[in-house]
Amino acid sequence: MKKVKCECGHINHEGTVLCEACGKPIEGNQHIDGNDQNKLLNMRYDGSARRSQTYKRTFIDKTWAFFSSVKVGVWLIALALIASAIGTIYPQYMNANTPIPANQYYEQEYGITGQIFYQLGFHELYSSWWFIILIALIGISLVICSIDRVVPLHRALKNQKPKRHEIFVKRQRFFAETENVNQSERKTLIENLKKRRYKITEQDGHIMAEKNRFSRWGPYVNHIGLIIILLAAILRMFPFMYDEGYVWVREGETREVPTTNGEYYIENEKFVYETWDRHDDRFQEALKNEEFDVPSNFQTNAVVYKAKEEVVTGQLPEMEEVKRHEIRLNEPLNVDSYKIYQSGTQLRSEYGRITLSVNNEDGSSLGSFGFLPNNNKREYELNDGYIAYIDSYYPELEFTEEGPSSSSKHPRNPGFVFEVHNPNGDVEGRYFYLGEQIIPLSDDSVYNVDVEDTELITATGLLVQKDHSLIYFLIGAMIFMVGVAQGLYWHHRRVWIHPKEDGSLLIAGHTNKNWYGLKEDIRQAMSDTSLNLVKDQQEKL
Repeated sequence: MKKVKCECGHINHEGTVLCEACGKPIEGNQHIDGNDQNKLLNMRYDGSARRSQTYKRTFIDKTWAFFSSVKVGVWLIALALIASAIGTIYPQYMNANTPIPANQYYEQEYGITGQIFYQLGFHELYSSWWFIILIALIGISLVICSIDRVVPLHRALKNQKPKRHEIFVKRQRFFAETENVNQSERKTLIENLKKRRYKITEQDGHIMAEKNRFSRWGPYVNHIGLIIILLAAILRMFPFMYDEGYVWVREGETREVPTTNGEYYIENEKFVYETWDRHDDRFQEALKNEEFDVPSNFQTNAVVYKAKEEVVTGQLPEMEEVKRHEIRLNEPLNVDSYKIYQSGTQLRSEYGRITLSVNNEDGSSLGSFGFLPNNNKREYELNDGYIAYIDSYYPELEFTEEGPSSSSKHPRNPGFVFEVHNPNGDVEGRYFYLGEQIIPLSDDSVYNVDVEDTELITATGLLVQKDHSLIYFLIGAMIFMVGVAQGLYWHHRRVWIHPKEDGSLLIAGHTNKNWYGLKEDIRQAMSDTSLNLVKDQQEKL
């Protein structure tokens, strides 16, 4: 690696613009930060060498230079924001709270644009491989940008000495020269700077007054926070860190809790739906213009069970109760590392029981049976050994050219064919339940069948989450805010006092922010002296 030796004796890295020790501009490198065209020195990173601007020969050098560019980082963030915005055009499928398959849901709900949204994969955009890669590229850009700048800046600030080259002092933005300065005024200036919490360092009569150097690391602390947040977002791809599932559970039904691999099951004992009372004096004014009832509570009375034996597909295992909880909005059920949220509901949308009565022609009752649409039970006992047998069942009945069929497995419009068997097993009647009507299917049907009662049930949508990444998001956000405060409320200020052999005194100042504040510090430090106040040389340009 090529080294550059300054006349002060300090060895600088290749590509250094200003000597890290004395600040003298290094000939041949002034074009890097534009110092060859400016009267004032470009003090970005104190003129230290940056790898991205020094080495551009190999593929690694070019890759490093590409990702160290702030423009590239901004473009990557812009692309991520655009992609994120596209993902909000329609709900992500996981948040749609619907039992309808994704390939049907978007077309049914949003038409051709919804179908395109689905086919392009935007329905699962935030977990897609290309979006995760985009987030990873932003993280890589942040890491390389930070390393490319923080390492040389740390080296330059660590190596800086109070004794600076005269050119360095004269080409600062704040500069003043006073002739024939006595030691008393010089001492007063230094004491006043100390009172303003400046740290004084001296070398051969040259003074550097500095405060709030730590604020220079604020942007890089921000980067650390952002990198942790991005890593947490990427880790959410892995099931051990983040997992999410959705399950619809009807009243009285027990279903496996998704993402638990059959370890936990949940029962919906009852769903509670409550509305605000229009007759309550407290709510009358707010509800008077509402056409429909306004819900006040969505609640699932849930019981969680844990399997005690190996799970057999299609069967509920032997289970033990683990926890009972009333799940409401923002009041999830916590079990193990999972949170179960109340996320959706389909009020009285499905048939839970259809009770039919079977009577003889003379009016005497043969009994009744309650058909359970969500149960696989086929035979129901009547009186005197008679049996009602379910021959065909269509949960959501529709008629096609081939005959009756079902458009889904959910009993929203059930239809079924059943037979009445006598004690000998002979069929004595065949009937079709159709829209709460009983249609005989054979002339020899000798019984009168009536609909006695129908019961509608509610299906509740439960969101199941396991999220170990939140703590990392919190840590990243806290670190980010520390960096914001660090760079926003404190500013790195430096004042150089450079005595000349003829008795005159050169004074220069530099800050990364709030030049007015620095000028006020210097003015108040000079208040008891006859020294010339520094002038802003940028105003002359």
